[in-house]
Amino acid sequence: MATIPEKSLAVYKDRPARVMESGEKITIALSGGESIRVREKDITVIYPGPSELKSLEWKPEPDIHGVWELLEDTQVGIQEFAELLYSEWSARAAWGAYRILKDGLYFSGDIDAIQRRNPEEIASDEQKRSGKQREAAEREEFLERLRQGNIQIPDDARFVQDVEALAFGQSDKSRTLKELGKPETPLEAHKLLLKTGFWMPWINPYPARHGCSLSSAKTPVPHPPAEDRVDLTHLAAFAIDSEWSEDPDDAISIQGNTVWVHISDPAAAILPESPADKEARNRGATLYTPEGIARMLSDDSLVDFALGLQSPSPALSFKMTLSADGSIVDTEILRSWVNVSRITYAEADNRPDLAAFFEFAERNMERRRNNHAVMIQFPDVRIHVSGENVCVELIPDHASAEMVRECMLLAGEGAARWALDRKIPFPFIQQEVSEPPRTLLPGFAGAYQLRRTMHARILSTAPGFHEGLGIRCYTQVTSPLRRYIDLLAHQQIRAFLQKSPLISEEDMLMRINIAGIATSATVQAERDSNAHWTAVYLSGKKDSEWDAVVLEKRERGVLALIPELGLETFVGTRQDLEPNDSVILTLKSVKIPESELVFQL
Repeated sequence: MATIPEKSLAVYKDRPARVMESGEKITIALSGGESIRVREKDITVIYPGPSELKSLEWKPEPDIHGVWELLEDTQVGIQEFAELLYSEWSARAAWGAYRILKDGLYFSGDIDAIQRRNPEEIASDEQKRSGKQREAAEREEFLERLRQGNIQIPDDARFVQDVEALAFGQSDKSRTLKELGKPETPLEAHKLLLKTGFWMPWINPYPARHGCSLSSAKTPVPHPPAEDRVDLTHLAAFAIDSEWSEDPDDAISIQGNTVWVHISDPAAAILPESPADKEARNRGATLYTPEGIARMLSDDSLVDFALGLQSPSPALSFKMTLSADGSIVDTEILRSWVNVSRITYAEADNRPDLAAFFEFAERNMERRRNNHAVMIQFPDVRIHVSGENVCVELIPDHASAEMVRECMLLAGEGAARWALDRKIPFPFIQQEVSEPPRTLLPGFAGAYQLRRTMHARILSTAPGFHEGLGIRCYTQVTSPLRRYIDLLAHQQIRAFLQKSPLISEEDMLMRINIAGIATSATVQAERDSNAHWTAVYLSGKKDSEWDAVVLEKRERGVLALIPELGLETFVGTRQDLEPNDSVILTLKSVKIPESELVFQL
């Protein structure tokens, strides 16, 4: 191995370097003054020396085109190439020759064999470089406009695609934000898009940011197969829901001490690992945002499986026989035909023929209270978006809504006990509750205290006490059109009823985990979307006043609830306020990208 001459000029990572000491490791000095030790293969010696790193720039530029003509059908080394360009052999001539070679427009090869490129290649590259230079100039003009907050729409759309991608969570980088010296975050991207007017406030980035589609599933769901079903059309069955519900998936009937919960039966057609099953699993649940619904199953599937859209409707019916105190004595699950009447909560509240349902509901609530269920009542609102109009409506309390909830809880309890008795792998739900507060406050403040005792629910194949509901063995089975875990439970139930192979515990856990991750993203997308649209709704209401209730005293302020908005907000104050005190809050500012609302007393 030849010794590299000291004081020779080398190239290290396209930077000039002076060889200071040669050996197994070579010490080089860089133009910035630093010295480093490198391997021989890490550098390329272009001039034997002596050399200095000062004054390596050569002006004026050499006659590159003339040298190109001289090199027709021949190759030269770096020394001859430098002499042709600069009429001398020196460190600065070697560095200038190397840079022209590396520029790659007129010449190619390495320092030992430099040749000229053909005219067609040069012309093609010149055209590309001209386009890049023009693009760079246009981009710099765009950035200047952006700094002044005066972009041109739609001409500048191509330059903000990276900002949009970051705002939607489709990328974690933005060249534009980087060049502006701003943090490359979805929040900063959202702020910039709104500030420039490229986005209007009603663009909601959160579903995309959480990886959720705003369109319903596209995979077709097969029509229900022909199979034996028990005829339950003689039972009066009621699907009771809000007036805006479009996907009824449960209905209820009562016969003496028997409560029936009839549930839509898409598992009849959606087999485990089928395309529709996989898409539903990857979505986890139907996404409900103020601007629309993105269903877990295809829209077309509602015609076949939503209850009451056709008569009769195919269902999976859960028959719970109850004792005098309302506890379950026996559960039977049947594939059935049912005739379903659809009514709203408001209608159901005033139906004398539903008295037995309300009596059952009260008895079941009392049973759960005796099991230390946590009963929490907070105001709920519906946010609806149509075009650029945002509407926030307080959802009225309906006794029938509580009644339906108790029936659904009973179905979940009955299904869980049914599966446990048969020792089949099943998606069970349990939840722990912390010690209740020593002094439980009344009203909303007390509800807030109770909510803080709740732990996240646990979904697994192991049954356990759902302390929040006061149910010792529980699952969810009443929304297979909207929740994948419910659909999974139905698939296992049907497999058992048909004596088909069951989903193994290992596969059950795998599906629970995948769907759980997707469901968490859906829930977060819904929360963030609601917060976004609340901010949009309030953005034009500065200085508006709102009735509120203090939930909790905090350092330097209070946490307050605005029931009309279903909104909890921290309010800074030095006033001596107590939980449940009524106050009037004034809206002082709204930041849409942050979904940040500032109220003052």
